[in-house]
Amino acid sequence: MEFQPQYKITMSYTLRSLLRTVSRKLQVRSYAAEAAAPKEGEMAFTFAAGNKVFYDKQVVKQVDVPSFSGAFGILPKHVPTLAVLKPGVVTVTENDGKQSKIFVSSGTITVNEDSSVQVLAEEAHPLENLDRAAAQEALSKAQSEFNSAANEQAKAEAAIAVEVAEEIVKAASA
Repeated sequence: MEFQPQYKITMSYTLRSLLRTVSRKLQVRSYAAEAAAPKEGEMAFTFAAGNKVFYDKQVVKQVDVPSFSGAFGILPKHVPTLAVLKPGVVTVTENDGKQSKIFVSSGTITVNEDSSVQVLAEEAHPLENLDRAAAQEALSKAQSEFNSAANEQAKAEAAIAVEVAEEIVKAASA
């Protein structure tokens, strides 16, 4: 389904406001630590959203991402790829084995030939910051708006809000 440019702006605003509603306000600003240059066989990872930079050229072991062409894992020396994020959870496995799980609403994934990876999300929040009750409430509201949509534009915007809210509820329940 192709949307008019003015509708894309409205949808982007709707997605941001939905995520900000269900995310607890625990944002902390800090200076990025200087990252060491990755060695052969390592993967430099950058993950940023409008609300926070999660990783800045840090070396990680693996990144699992949800995309519209299917969920996939990224390891060092992954084939160069450009994909579109769909609402879901990005899982980052750091070199020490620790995993970080971050919900994303949308965005892009770029895997480069030099094993560097960039995830640029429209909106992103760690799973521990998601409020399940608020997410369930947002889902109910989005479903109600979908059912009462008066025209195709409203129906399309509500359908996107329902999809994102369903994924937030699923992520918050994990």
